Amino acid sequence: MEKYSSSRFVTDGGDPALKPFVKGQSKRAKQLKWVLLMKANNAICSVVFVGNVLCTVLSSIMKRLLFGQRESCESLKLEKSRFLFRLILAFLVAALIALAIEPVAHLKGWNNFLSAGLNANQTSEIRVRFHRVYASWLELRAESIVPLAQALCRFYIALFLIQSVDRTVLCFGCLWIKYKGIKPSGRGDPFRSDHSESPEYEYPMVLVQIPMCNEREDNPNLGLVQARWIFINKNENLLTQMQNVDRGFHFEVEQQVNGAILNFFGFNGTAGVWRIETLQDSGDWLERTTVEDMDIAVRAHLKGWKFIFLNDVKVLCELPESYEAYRKQQQRWHSGPCNLFRLCLPSIITSQINFWKKANLIFLFFLLRKLIVPFYSLTFLCVILPMATFIPEADLPVWVIYYWPLTMLILNILLDPRSTPFVVPYILFENTMSLSKFSAAMSGLLQMSSSREWIVTKKTGRFADSAEMNKTGKTCKGASDEEFTKLNNQKECPVELARTRKKTSKIYKKELAVAFLLLTAAVRSLLLARKLHFCFLFLQGIAFLIVGLGLIGEKEH
Repeated sequence: MEKYSSSRFVTDGGDPALKPFVKGQSKRAKQLKWVLLMKANNAICSVVFVGNVLCTVLSSIMKRLLFGQRESCESLKLEKSRFLFRLILAFLVAALIALAIEPVAHLKGWNNFLSAGLNANQTSEIRVRFHRVYASWLELRAESIVPLAQALCRFYIALFLIQSVDRTVLCFGCLWIKYKGIKPSGRGDPFRSDHSESPEYEYPMVLVQIPMCNEREDNPNLGLVQARWIFINKNENLLTQMQNVDRGFHFEVEQQVNGAILNFFGFNGTAGVWRIETLQDSGDWLERTTVEDMDIAVRAHLKGWKFIFLNDVKVLCELPESYEAYRKQQQRWHSGPCNLFRLCLPSIITSQINFWKKANLIFLFFLLRKLIVPFYSLTFLCVILPMATFIPEADLPVWVIYYWPLTMLILNILLDPRSTPFVVPYILFENTMSLSKFSAAMSGLLQMSSSREWIVTKKTGRFADSAEMNKTGKTCKGASDEEFTKLNNQKECPVELARTRKKTSKIYKKELAVAFLLLTAAVRSLLLARKLHFCFLFLQGIAFLIVGLGLIGEKEH
């Protein structure tokens, strides 16, 4: 006969599940229960918080999209823009579908379907269909998509190596010029005029191209002297600071090295002196492209004229402060050269310059720097890297994605240490510009109507009081960076603009589509435990999101 009590019961069996309760164990069980409840509550709160943040962000994006449709409907007028947007959107939809299917397939064990097969007796008909669809996808990926993806990766690596060699040669050439102290030499002081009446007018500041009367001085083969630009509003906002990094590399490295080694570079349109005989010999100014300054420079180079770049002569210029103005400027700067390349190619081939100068003009000056660089940046961000996260067989080597770009980053910092805080944002921002740059380059190459649009870059002109500049310092040879810094700090009162018009920022749908594509790929890389991929994709996706929402630079009226 078994005996019972109120606190415990006794059995003659040895089942562990029926062992007597101990008071301490019951207390620990209650504590564990409360701990689990608290953790569950914290997890729920965290999920709710993340959900609220996502809802707020999505709500803001929807509001910006609805508002931006009224402000920027002209951005989709061209058929090429709509096609590119739809193409990116298709990639985004495919990425979202793959992101949704892959975790489910992994958890359900569908990845082992091809080897394990199906057991129709133990699996429902719907599940069998899902298995078959996923198996068909795996077969298609292995037979068709993976070889294509691997070929694209090899093609991208080839373009990457070509561009890296060009950039490395330019960087080391610039370091060599600095180390050797190489500077253009001339007889006497090229800035002193024999017709000066007083020292006050010895160094005139000009904003237009004017004929000079001292051509007997710089030498007989010299056709152009180009000075360096320095920007008085470079610290106005993050956009101008990143532009300053880009323009600084252009003048410090590209223009200086090409001028010292090849005696040729693209005329920047201002801050230069042309020999009248050179202009006449080259066919004078033409209106056939939107880059007439580059046009005349190429034709003068084909005639055998030499150019000199003076890196220590700095001329004040101004950067566009709004993203829309900068975008339109880059549209002209990338569509014009590609259109010019179509027009100049026969003349380059039949010219009398040597083979290496022809190769430099065709492959480096035009094709690589104006067309291939934005193309491979765009394909890398929108196709190669997202594809590599969803198709692991097509993964890129680590040195292509991280190590070599890091080396180039260090080289850029060595060339201009003052730009160090803005180098990483500049790289992310330049990647976002690959969309508009490549679109502009193709419009110029295909001679679309947009390649012939001339839109003057909007600038504030807040520091362009020439009378004050003449009083403050000299904009000539010998002017130091400290003088320009003082001039930059002496801000004049802003020009009174119409205050009745509200400042607005536009929505850029292509950039937004790429942003969500990269963020989707970032989530996928996080699931694969690829931390470096995730960091790059996440940061670049955020950069595209900021630009797409028009949150960079000054807003336009």
